Amino acid sequence: MEHVRDLSELPKAHLHLHFTGSMRPGTLLELADKYGVRLPEALTDALVSGEPPKLRATDERGWFRFQRLYDAARSCLRAPEDIQRLVREAAEEDLRDGSGWLEIQVDPTSYAPRLGGLIPALEIILDAVETASRDTGLGMRVLVAANRMKHPLDARTLARLAVRYRERGVVGFGLSNDERRGMARDFDRAFAIARAGGLFAAPHGGELTGPASVRDCLDDLHAHRVGHGVRAAEDPALLRRLAEQGVTCEVCPASNVALGVYDKPEDVPLRTLHEAGVPMALGADDPLLFGSRLAAQYEIARRHHGFTDAELAELARQSIRASAAPEDVRDKLLAGVDDWLAG
Repeated sequence: MEHVRDLSELPKAHLHLHFTGSMRPGTLLELADKYGVRLPEALTDALVSGEPPKLRATDERGWFRFQRLYDAARSCLRAPEDIQRLVREAAEEDLRDGSGWLEIQVDPTSYAPRLGGLIPALEIILDAVETASRDTGLGMRVLVAANRMKHPLDARTLARLAVRYRERGVVGFGLSNDERRGMARDFDRAFAIARAGGLFAAPHGGELTGPASVRDCLDDLHAHRVGHGVRAAEDPALLRRLAEQGVTCEVCPASNVALGVYDKPEDVPLRTLHEAGVPMALGADDPLLFGSRLAAQYEIARRHHGFTDAELAELARQSIRASAAPEDVRDKLLAGVDDWLAG
């Protein structure tokens, strides 16, 4: 049996982490107390027990319940210091898990009402990311995500804003929320604006809906990466295309199970994607609600899918290569992966 190396020491990049969902449970409870917010019982029970809330987002009502918990958590972020705390703690958690680079995903629209408008909200978030990165040493950038439940014109506004703040730390443009609502092609103009402005495209697809939603991300939005993308496993031709085009899927195994996309960790098609040559970047998605962070995703690949340390090292390399990290950071992390494997 091979020597089992510590996965929290494997250098990696974290490319799929949502802003509110990155919060520590204890922080949410403190902020709720500070602002007198009554959190839904399902959420407080989960935070106190450390067990993720029972969610099945595969039906409309289940997704609505998930969204309700998420919105309740978000409503506790009200001041610039709350944002600074969230970002600093997200960076600390990532470092503890061996991450050397984090791209945190946010829709600033959600925070605009409490932080003085859309532009101030984005500036507060970017300042917090810059400060946390400087203080902790973790490379950090921001992916601005539009909400597919909202009008495509809102997405265009966000895309223009994201491009404007490219020099301040925005690297990509995403599209999140329920894939069953809003066609990808309705957002093609927003993504064209983002790509023309030098941002990469990373829409969500292939999580709650099947392979067709991944194909739409490629055809209509010219995705460089796909958020989730796991359902591509159901379509061999699509797997070949992802592999040939080198499109990375940001796979979040714990999240897939928590939301009922798959019943058990071993059902997540990590092997299918890996053996088809599709690059993957494992991500934690929303640790606040799903109860596990970055290293735990690699643990799932090891424990439930029999990934060897050499294969886990390759997954880490794929995450680093798919990131927007500058070349020197990338080289340093890749060298660290080799050292981990040689160790």
